[in-house]
Amino acid sequence: MDAEKKPAEAAASTPPSEQGVPQDALEKSNEELATTESTEALNPAAGGDKTPKKPGGIKALLKRFNVYLLLFLLVVVLSIVVSVVGYLNSKKLPKTPDIASQTLTPDTLKQLANSDATVGDSGQTLTVQGNAIFSGQVLVRSDLNVAGTIKLGGTLSVPGLTVSGNTNLAATQINSLQVATGSTFQGASTFQNGINVAGSSAFTGAVTAGQITVTKLILSGNAVLQIPNHLAFTGSSPGRSMNGGVLGGGGSASVNGSDTSGTVNVNSGNGPTAGCFVTITFNQKFANTPHVLVTPIGAAAGQGAWYVERSTTSFSICTNSPFPGNQVFAYDYFVAG
Repeated sequence: MDAEKKPAEAAASTPPSEQGVPQDALEKSNEELATTESTEALNPAAGGDKTPKKPGGIKALLKRFNVYLLLFLLVVVLSIVVSVVGYLNSKKLPKTPDIASQTLTPDTLKQLANSDATVGDSGQTLTVQGNAIFSGQVLVRSDLNVAGTIKLGGTLSVPGLTVSGNTNLAATQINSLQVATGSTFQGASTFQNGINVAGSSAFTGAVTAGQITVTKLILSGNAVLQIPNHLAFTGSSPGRSMNGGVLGGGGSASVNGSDTSGTVNVNSGNGPTAGCFVTITFNQKFANTPHVLVTPIGAAAGQGAWYVERSTTSFSICTNSPFPGNQVFAYDYFVAG
């Protein structure tokens, strides 16, 4: 009878605990395996939930972003915060330090007048509302800052003075003045004891001097030398030598002047002859043979056929015909290099 029961009835009579146990795939036939796969495809719940679960919450949000990108954004935010804080701190005014002030009372002033007392310390400020008179010396051990004007009734003695701004001095006496850069004198300047200039000097205006002594005067360009008054050439008298045979017996000659200009005075004697009667030797030798201009003075000087012999050291006045005897005459000369 049991063998004749239908499969459906046999399944119904099977205990529930045995119905929930799946059969092994090896025990199923091919038709049963195909029926099971088709049933699971049509009803996924029957074959079990095979779909992977999606993470939710913070884990899902973190998976959407890269960890390195988050670190970079964090660094940028921190940089912005530091910059803003530094900018706000730079706009704040520095706090003025509080210095304790101390006011002198009449009793304190009496104490200072009668003894050597110390008032306060370096962290305090001494305020004197009224005027103060110091009969003795005042010593300031640190810097001295004066907000107003300093007026001195006597002299000021300092080892060194440095002035950073402009300085106006009414009357100043300086024993030695050294100027490192250029100087400008807007008014007239008076030098009572001379002036020594080591370098070149340029004067764009007129120069007026009572006397100018120069070793060498050079006029450059289209310079013009104007001398409204007399022109004199001074200097030591040059050497001279006389030939008495040419001047005649008892004749003489003298020179009055300098190397540049002068006069030769002649006294002819008895029986003058032709030749060079006087030679003038220069005190300073010329670099080249100079130009000598001679002008006869008096009729007797013109009667002789005179001429000049010259060199870098001297020149001579000569004649081709004898002078008239016992006559007084002269010759002027001018010498230029």
